[in-house]
Amino acid sequence: MNLLGLTPVLLPTTLCLCAAAAVINFWLGMRIGRLRIARKIEMGDGNDPLIYARMRAQSNFIENTPITLILVAVIELAGKGGWWLPVAGAVFMAGRVMHAFGMDGHFKPGRPVGTASAYLVQLALAVVAVLTAVRVI
Repeated sequence: MNLLGLTPVLLPTTLCLCAAAAVINFWLGMRIGRLRIARKIEMGDGNDPLIYARMRAQSNFIENTPITLILVAVIELAGKGGWWLPVAGAVFMAGRVMHAFGMDGHFKPGRPVGTASAYLVQLALAVVAVLTAVRVI
């Protein structure tokens, strides 16, 4: 408990990033659903390139986000977070949104920028995790 009688929140950065991930995943799914309805495609991509691109954007999000959230959580649990950890998480999430727009073709630089940000954030988090594990930092 603190002075206000409140119990501190465990893993606040992870908690916020999980919430952001849920919202982004919802948004990615809704984009696919709206397009399927508009184009009368009940299942799959119906050989529609835009639906396929949006499905891949969501799949890519689902492929990359869990390991990133796990890395954030273990770094935070190890007490090695700080101001930089939510910034890294925000860069990752913003990159995933840019990637989705890039997959649509509406913002061509979004795809490579989103991909690069995901890989760089994951690599940086992995380095911090290993350095923490071997007690270098």
